[in-house]
Amino acid sequence: DDPTMVRTLKDMSGIDPQSIPANDPGVLSLFTSTEALGVTPEQIFSNTGTLGLPEFGTNFVRGMLTETQPHTYSELLQISGLSHGTDVWVGNANELIENGTATIGTVIGTRDKIMTDLINWGVPAADAFNIMEKVRKGQGLSEADIALMKQHQVPDWYIESCFKIKYMFPKAHAVAYAITAYRAAYFKVHHPA
Repeated sequence: DDPTMVRTLKDMSGIDPQSIPANDPGVLSLFTSTEALGVTPEQIFSNTGTLGLPEFGTNFVRGMLTETQPHTYSELLQISGLSHGTDVWVGNANELIENGTATIGTVIGTRDKIMTDLINWGVPAADAFNIMEKVRKGQGLSEADIALMKQHQVPDWYIESCFKIKYMFPKAHAVAYAITAYRAAYFKVHHPA
């Protein structure tokens, strides 16, 4: 559905979706406010301007947006991943953000992020991949995994988060949803129908 919607918007407006800038302040503001639409939250029953945007218009995701206040495309990507996993947001990332332990940028949002985070902490790539695979499938961590992660100063909160996750979205899927929502938001701000 998402590529079809983007194609329809292109056909209706004549604007090539590839030409849409990824850092448009008005577009990004929709994910935290209704101001760019010229309406109040009370008028549309939403604190964000994402009502009607694919994947970002649901009550669940609009609540995530209100809690996290994203201001970059990278943060939107995280939210896209967080909203499509099992035990990734509720009782996990949301609590870490709420209590100040982590930010929207540092929580585990997609399965690929586990691997890249671990590699950045110095965990060997093959081990980082194997840990990612276990976590994304909800298999937790072995004692050896925990020891390796601790050896590389992976924070305890991160290790605990890995145990809570039951299923994780791949980054490519999160990107596809985030790009589509962002492009739709662009049309909403710059070419309202």
